[in-house]
Amino acid sequence: MTATLPRNSRHDVLLARLDELRTERLQTLSELTAPSSGDDADRATNVDGHVRLAMLDRRILALEDELSSDGTAIADGKIHAGNVVTLDFGDGPEPYVFGSVEQAGDGVDVITPGSPLGQALTGAQIGSTISYAASPRRTLQVTVVAVS
Repeated sequence: MTATLPRNSRHDVLLARLDELRTERLQTLSELTAPSSGDDADRATNVDGHVRLAMLDRRILALEDELSSDGTAIADGKIHAGNVVTLDFGDGPEPYVFGSVEQAGDGVDVITPGSPLGQALTGAQIGSTISYAASPRRTLQVTVVAVS
C-alpha cells in the first residue's frame, strides 16, 4: 500500500473532491428551491435539505481552506495536518496522510486530527511512541517512524 501522494496529485484529489461537493451543493439547493405545495412531511424533508446544505457549506469551506494552505506543511519533524506520516503499530511501518477525510482515495489511508489517534499524534515527533484510547477499554500504542 502506498499512501504518499506527490503534492500535485494530492492537490488534484482535493480539487476533484471540491468539485464533487460543489455539485452536490447545487443539487441540494435546486431541490430546496423547487416549488412545493406539500404537507408537513414534505416540509420536514425541506428541513433535512437545509441541514444537508449547511453541512456541505462547512465541508466546502474547510476544503477551500485546506487547498489555500496546500503545500505549506511545517517540516519540523513533528506531525501537523497535511503531513504524510509513517507509523508502526507493531506489524511494520505504514504510511498515512494526516489530514481531512477529503484526502482519502485509492491506496491513501487518512488519519484525521480529530480522531482519538489523530489527537494523540498531533505535534508528536519522529521516534515517539504514542498511546491512545481506541475504545473505552482498549489502549493501543503506535511509533512514529517518519514525517514528511
